[in-house]
Amino acid sequence: MNAASLYQSRVTTAEEAVKVVKSGNRVFLTGNVSVPKTLLAALVNYAPSLQDVEICQALTVGAADYVSEKMEGHLRVNSMFISANIRKAVQEGRADFTPVLLSEFPLLFKRGVLPVDVALIHVSTPDEHGFCSLGVEVGLTKSAAESAKIIVAEVNEQMPRTLGDAFIHISRLTHIVPVNYPIPEHRMTAEGDDEIIKNIAGHVASLIPDGATMQLGIGSIPDAVLKFLMDKRDLGIHTELFSDGVIDLVNAGVLTNARKSIHPGKIVAGFILGTSKLYGWVNDNPMVEMHPTEYVNDPFVIAQNDRMVAVNSAIEVDLTGQVCADSIGPKLYSGVGGQLDFIYGASRSKGGVPVIALPSTAVMRDGSKVSKITAMLKHGAGVVTSRNHVRFVVTEYGIADLYGKTIRQRAQALIKVANPIFHEELQKQAKDLHYL
Repeated sequence: MNAASLYQSRVTTAEEAVKVVKSGNRVFLTGNVSVPKTLLAALVNYAPSLQDVEICQALTVGAADYVSEKMEGHLRVNSMFISANIRKAVQEGRADFTPVLLSEFPLLFKRGVLPVDVALIHVSTPDEHGFCSLGVEVGLTKSAAESAKIIVAEVNEQMPRTLGDAFIHISRLTHIVPVNYPIPEHRMTAEGDDEIIKNIAGHVASLIPDGATMQLGIGSIPDAVLKFLMDKRDLGIHTELFSDGVIDLVNAGVLTNARKSIHPGKIVAGFILGTSKLYGWVNDNPMVEMHPTEYVNDPFVIAQNDRMVAVNSAIEVDLTGQVCADSIGPKLYSGVGGQLDFIYGASRSKGGVPVIALPSTAVMRDGSKVSKITAMLKHGAGVVTSRNHVRFVVTEYGIADLYGKTIRQRAQALIKVANPIFHEELQKQAKDLHYL
């Protein structure tokens, strides 16, 4: 049977396709902006016929009817990263959270720790050889999907065809649901005052040498850094994700990937978050290579890039250098993501620059400010990056280099980059803790 005939033989409707899900099944759901929303909507409609179906995922973007209260007993999410659309459900105990490094997320499925019955994925139309690209979300999906007993795919005419280790053959797809809708856009939103973000980004950019290979985590700070790099030369990208900001750098001849130690000439990533402009730019673009996250985020792969720069954010940092990035006290908020993978990988790189960047303060609902540089992390807060891994901590007030520093020196450096209105209080607390 040729590819065209094979494809047609597996075409069905979303309503029929989701009937392969049985009570007690574990379902993998591809995420980020690649959520297969037609299949997911059909599954929600079918859910009253099911009991105890577990949906495994990481970050998802879009509506989350599948974690509504009416889904209790039918569908239950088990997420390895808490995105905004499921946060309330996790915090209320209606959904589960499994802590795991992003580099190990696909391995939970690949190694059978979490065996997958059905994978719901989202791919491009097939080429003449029958291969579909996983498009904007390759990293977390490829290994998990290939581990499933049954693969149900939305085949979207508007999904970009990304290259690299990004393909799945139609013979692997049990059911095919053709769709035609735009990939959702996700703009990096401000985490605070624009001027503060710009100041932080400027400080971070000063740490990035010519010829650096960069990882830029999610959020407005990493994306803002890109705007401060126009005077650099031969930068490269090896990152779990990237957004629209890379296009201007490529067009300006700044981002060439020429001096990368591995995959020279290529942007290497696991997934993409951005606008339609970015999705069009990556389509069939030979500069962009997508790879599974267990490869992209492997610290020992990351470390092979000389001058590896990792930029990630945090919720709070204490005066010893402990970084909390996944909870507000005991209240679960997000997840480790790729932060530790890349901070550790960059620290092992020759000339590497591991950075935690955050605004010095957070604004509370009543308008008051609290310091994100704290004497101690909040009671119950999770440590994502330990004091042993952290090096540079950057706020709008400057750069604290903690590498090889004593607790006393760390406390002094971190107080300097805290908001001045908290200096006196932090110094007193540091003395009470015998840090100073």
